[in-house]
Amino acid sequence: MRSTPPNRPSIRGGWRRIGTAAAATAALLLTGFGTAVQADAASSVSSAKVTYTAAPCATPKHTGELACNSYRVTGGLTAYQKQQAAKTGVTPKAADASTPSGYSPTNLRAAYGLTSAAASNGSGETIAIVDAYNDPNAETDLATYRSYYGLSACTTANGCFKKVSQTGSTTSLPSSDAGWSEEISLDLDMASAICPNCNILLVEATSATMANLGTAVNEAVTLGAKFVSNSYGGSESSSDTSYDSSYFNHTGVAITVSAGDEGYGAEYPAASKYVTSVGGTKLSTSSTTRGWTETVWKTSSTEGTGSGCSAYDAKPTWQTDTTCTKRMISDVSAVADPATGVSVYDSYGVTAGWYTFGGTSVSAPIIAGVYALAGTPSSGSYPAKFPYSYAGTSYLNDVTSGNNGTCTTSYYCTATTGYDGPTGWGTPEGATAFAG
Repeated sequence: MRSTPPNRPSIRGGWRRIGTAAAATAALLLTGFGTAVQADAASSVSSAKVTYTAAPCATPKHTGELACNSYRVTGGLTAYQKQQAAKTGVTPKAADASTPSGYSPTNLRAAYGLTSAAASNGSGETIAIVDAYNDPNAETDLATYRSYYGLSACTTANGCFKKVSQTGSTTSLPSSDAGWSEEISLDLDMASAICPNCNILLVEATSATMANLGTAVNEAVTLGAKFVSNSYGGSESSSDTSYDSSYFNHTGVAITVSAGDEGYGAEYPAASKYVTSVGGTKLSTSSTTRGWTETVWKTSSTEGTGSGCSAYDAKPTWQTDTTCTKRMISDVSAVADPATGVSVYDSYGVTAGWYTFGGTSVSAPIIAGVYALAGTPSSGSYPAKFPYSYAGTSYLNDVTSGNNGTCTTSYYCTATTGYDGPTGWGTPEGATAFAG
């Protein structure tokens, strides 16, 4: 979702939006179902469409603020629920907060070839989550998520979890906000799902302006994080190149940014040449060797993963597409379609319970977690470059179907073999492509 800061025209759509039905089914929760189940297994299950709404933080509270990139499912059966129904013969309740209804950590690791790496890697690494405002229940909600899925405790007491303001204070925190708390829960849970052995640093900006969020990024790096996830964005402006140098030029640090949720069109800071821009896919089980298949996430012309050629940011030296002479979005991608969304536990400002989320706010922390599994980036490196060294290899799943809108240059908005805007070089197949 885009912000409406001064001198940036809004191109946002309406508040309530309706998604398409999931096209395939998901693997079962926790045990035994990380591999494929036949895609037609749920053919007799209810075909009720998944409905969802933009998270409240997707509507900026004040002029000049950026927006989060997340959606929360409100009705219908997700891909995960359809798979459960096909397996048990019992149709679950739609949007039932009492039980998970989206992909689990086991599902995500299986889909992206990360099961082994997640079990053995990540100790000593810190993933920073940068968001706006305060989530007073962040630690307790994270504990519920991790306990339910059998992940080790990650708390302030054991040194795994830390929450600070953009100035590094653990006591003087921003004002609390229910909308951004949904985003925070989503980000913390996805970092945990992919890298359960990692430490987590939550840095809360005073507000959702680029200046405050950028200051929070700098604080995360100052506090030692080598992986920083950002799930927010806004329309591009001529100020973006100065933001690049002020907030995102951190060598040896993998900074991931969601590509946006409004379909074809460039956002900032995803357009920064120093970050890894992360697009979104629809992730479904299949009868292939991999056991999963992905297409570009698109629900409508104004709803789907972002992509595009930046109007302002210079092209990084490792990008090799020739039609876009400036920075091209995206670099890589991961699941983002709410209909094939992920389970999140949240309790602040909503009924405490389980929710299914989508949006590129899902894919950005997933990719930050993959970078962490790959190990500390080399000194002086720009980790956004790493996947380009493995382009076209078996370490990335090439997404070759779907689009996120219409454009004059096909690969800007349409998936193809090799590089394309909506999905970049593809999705992870293990962590190798994110090491360097």
